[in-house]
Amino acid sequence: MTSPLTDPRAARTRAKLRAALLAECAERPLDEVGVAALVRRAGIGRATFYLHYTDLQALAVDACADVVREAVDALHAWRGTPAPDAPPATLPAFFAEVAPHARLYRSLLRPGGGGPLGELLHQELRAYSRRERALAGAPEPDLVASAVAATFAGLLADWLHGLIEATPEEIAARTWRLLISLHRTPLP
Repeated sequence: MTSPLTDPRAARTRAKLRAALLAECAERPLDEVGVAALVRRAGIGRATFYLHYTDLQALAVDACADVVREAVDALHAWRGTPAPDAPPATLPAFFAEVAPHARLYRSLLRPGGGGPLGELLHQELRAYSRRERALAGAPEPDLVASAVAATFAGLLADWLHGLIEATPEEIAARTWRLLISLHRTPLP
């Protein structure tokens, strides 16, 4: 028996819903998107929507969860000793890919890094950073992982909300320098 998480039909339905939501949010803010329009665009029934998601926000977080994985991957896409003046190429690319969908991300990521997408970003980035720091035998893996996750989530959110003016390349470089300094700060 196939579980709901591995059922290919369920996966296709969730993919249709995510695609429909992104298309709707390209036309209007998330708070103006209705379930009726969404399911019509996805070509599924309203009851089917509620079998997969409790509400539009849950769907939006799921649809945007890839941005979290991309952020974690972009921040850790380097080998050897990271150079503070040269972020991995994936980091500016990440910010450039996020920019066109800023309106949707802003609805899920509040200034300072809060909100449902911010919480997911913080959780996944903290776990990855902590694991990498512990494997390297670096001091204070919990402390530094929390600082890295909070810093990145806050900077991304504030940039998306227009509180930090910078191009994707500029925000990537500034973010990278801050994160490198967190990793290099001597801890007692």
